[in-house]
Amino acid sequence: MARLGSFGARLYHGHASYDFVGKRKIWYSISGLILIIVVAGLGFRGLNLGIEFKGGAEFQLKSASASVETARTAAADAGQADAIVTLIGGDRVRVQTGAIDDVTSVKIASSLAKAFNVAVGEVKVQLVGPTWGGDVTSKAFQGLVVFLLLVIVFLSLYFEWKMAIAAIVALIHDLVITIGVYALVGFEVTPATVIGLLTILGYSLYDTVVVFDKVKENTRGIAGQSRRTYSGAANLALNQTLVRSINTSLVAILPVAAILVIGAGLLGAGTLKDLALALFVGMIAGTYSSIFVATPVLAQLKEAEPAMQAVAKRVAQRGGESSEAPVGTPVSAVATSPHVQSTGARVQPRRQPKRKR
Repeated sequence: MARLGSFGARLYHGHASYDFVGKRKIWYSISGLILIIVVAGLGFRGLNLGIEFKGGAEFQLKSASASVETARTAAADAGQADAIVTLIGGDRVRVQTGAIDDVTSVKIASSLAKAFNVAVGEVKVQLVGPTWGGDVTSKAFQGLVVFLLLVIVFLSLYFEWKMAIAAIVALIHDLVITIGVYALVGFEVTPATVIGLLTILGYSLYDTVVVFDKVKENTRGIAGQSRRTYSGAANLALNQTLVRSINTSLVAILPVAAILVIGAGLLGAGTLKDLALALFVGMIAGTYSSIFVATPVLAQLKEAEPAMQAVAKRVAQRGGESSEAPVGTPVSAVATSPHVQSTGARVQPRRQPKRKR
């Protein structure tokens, strides 16, 4: 931990640095490759929508002799040979079918009860019409649009509109990757999935705002100096918040990974699986995008401004980026840093006044 803290201090004061913004073409290429893969999976495989979105019927029962083959045979005997049968937690069977009427529903429930030697009342039946599923899809889309509009307004007021655009690009990047992973692995999309998506949007936005706040601090008054370009100041902000972003992400991802592995894998909780996968993939994508997508896009947008281009010319004429502490960093913070010696700087001790004898 001490070494990590020392490393973070070096990044914060500019004594160590990684050129994230300058290598944005590499990060764009990586993101582009990932997006191509997930979009292709989404196009060829499509989403495995749950009955809440496409409508249908679901039957669940608990039995010590739970078996996928037995349940599939019972559904076929009731006229539903194409039913989707899954085993949950080792002792619970779930059977899903398309839209059916009440008579067929009773027939399937009776067939399942007879196959597993349980009472018909122990078979839980859920019927969802296609109209209700369409309403759920429409409300989820409306919620997403409202969220994105609020994000644009908030970031435009608190920062500026170019930061809002960069943040939205990162959010869409995270959304597409998460949805594409769902298509690739074939997980069922349920209302819990939508909740997970909205949650990771907030998480991704939080990480991006932390970085942008530091960018705003480092670039205050940047147009009137010739020490650092906007890209250099933005890259410094990324380095200064890098350790914090990694620590925050690890703390958030580890519990979600536990839910995904233990809750969904070992305990067989289907709802936890849908929620945990969206959170797990979204958090990783959000951390990546806040570092490798949002800030590089912001720097690219800002460098197109005439004022920032003029700053870049002055910096080039001066001989390049300054390695000194950023504008706004207190002198005392630099003077008392244990890493000042690595830059060759010397700190003169304060002279004490002589006492009169």
